[in-house]
Parts: sequence; structure tokens; C-alpha cells
Amino acid sequence: MDLSALSDFVLVASNGGFGAASRRTGRPKATLSRRVIELEDGLGVRLFERGGRVLRLTEEGSALLVRTEGLLGEIHEAGEAVSAGRDRPRGRLRVSAPILFSHIAMGRIAAAFSTRYPDVQLEVTAEDRPVDLVAEGYDAVIRINPRADDALVGRCFLRDRQIVVATPAHGPPSGQNLGGFPAVVRTNAPAEPLWHVEGFGAPLAPQPVLRLSSQLMVRDAVRAGAGAGLLPQSLVGADVAAGRLTSWGTQHGPPTELWVLHASRRLASAKIRAFVDHLLGAFPEGVLA
Repeated sequence: MDLSALSDFVLVASNGGFGAASRRTGRPKATLSRRVIELEDGLGVRLFERGGRVLRLTEEGSALLVRTEGLLGEIHEAGEAVSAGRDRPRGRLRVSAPILFSHIAMGRIAAAFSTRYPDVQLEVTAEDRPVDLVAEGYDAVIRINPRADDALVGRCFLRDRQIVVATPAHGPPSGQNLGGFPAVVRTNAPAEPLWHVEGFGAPLAPQPVLRLSSQLMVRDAVRAGAGAGLLPQSLVGADVAAGRLTSWGTQHGPPTELWVLHASRRLASAKIRAFVDHLLGAFPEGVLA
């Protein structure tokens, strides 16, 4: 059954005729008449007794009106409620975020978001795998340097740089001797890593004394004095500011970008729009304080 034609039938019947329904809605009488005839043809019954100046419902028409008028009204009201709710953030919001960013920032961001939008049930999963946003039921994902994807849209909310840091006891190399100093590196680093750092005339050639799988472990080992480390400024900026670590310089190259992505810009729900705006507001300068 064509619900659009059924809606036109209810419109005509509840207004007492094609003319009254046309005046109320501004739609042509001919269009309403054609739609009702199509509905009658589809059902195989006549819904109106035509003839004379008064349009009357048949027995079948009266039965159909009784069964459908209230139902169509409820559908219309439900649509209006859903449309009105688009401007009010509410419901469950599932987000996937990188592990490191989750550990250093998402706790306070999530707490502030929850306070601001109490009708949203935010659920953040810390993971580094490339999740399938749609298939796995996520509303939004945070990705590092994401590749272009026609199925996703979003905003860059944070730019980070890699810096070389060490304790004050480990001073930077100088002169022609830019290698051999102790360093803590990731387990996936080359056997003989080279660090291209601004301010030095040649690459730094550290001597790895520890290989650790996570940047948090690398930071802690550098703090403990094991050697120098190449780490995100967002992770060690507070240590540098407090004097616990010193910065030797920033790695050459473009910054690391963090993006918040969702499936479609068109009709994005209020909760997604609110989360994106909240992330942008949390990093007004595009850097992690």
C-alpha cells in the first residue's frame, strides 16, 4: 500500500472533500483525486461515493479511515518529534580513539562533555586498530593522519610535533659528534635510528639502550634517566615546562594531525555535532596544552 496515497485519502476524508483538502494544503484537486483513484485501484474497492455535491465515504472507505487516521497521525507526530530532537544532543555516542591520546587527554575531555551534555551516554574505546565505523556501530572515530576516505568526513582538531627530550643530566651532543649517546626507542625503530632534528647540521645517531613498545613506557624511561627519547610534544610538554626534561629540538617534517571523523556530514546527529564542536573547543589553538 502506498502510504503517500493513503495519507491523501485521509486528508480528503477528514476535510469532507477534495475542494476543502485542496484549500487547506494548497495542493491541486486533480492531484488529490488522482492519488485517491490510484489507492482505490490498488485496493480493488471504491472508497468514496461520487456524484452530487457531497462526497461520501463508502463502507470500505469508512472502515479504512477508522483504522488509519489515528495511525497516520502518530507517524506524523513521531516524525516531528524526531526532527525536533535533532537539535538536542541525546542518546548513546560510541567513539573509537587512539590509545595514547585516550590515556593523556580523553578522560578530562569525556568528563567535560558528559557534564555539558548529560543526556548523551558517551562511550570511548581506546584502540589503535583501524575500526570500521559503520559496520562496528561507532558514531565517530579519532584517527592519526587519516587517509582520504569518501565515506568519512570530519575535522582536524589537534596538531602535534615530535621532539627529542632527555633529563637535564643528559645534555645534547655538540660539534661533529652527533652519535653514540644513549637513547630509548620504540621496538619498531630501525636498528640504527637517525633523528632529523631542527638546529643540528646533520642527523642525530642515537645508541639504543632500551626498546619499548609504547610511548608511555619510553617517556617513563626517559624521565628515569635511561637516555634521550623522540616523543610527541603533547606527551612530554608538561615535563619540559616543569624542568624535569629538556628539549633538544623538534623533528623535521610536517606535524602529526588528529582528526575526528564520522560517516556523513548530511544530517549528522546533534550528539555527533556536539562532540566534534567539543573537541575543537578543547584545543582552541590546535595543540595540546
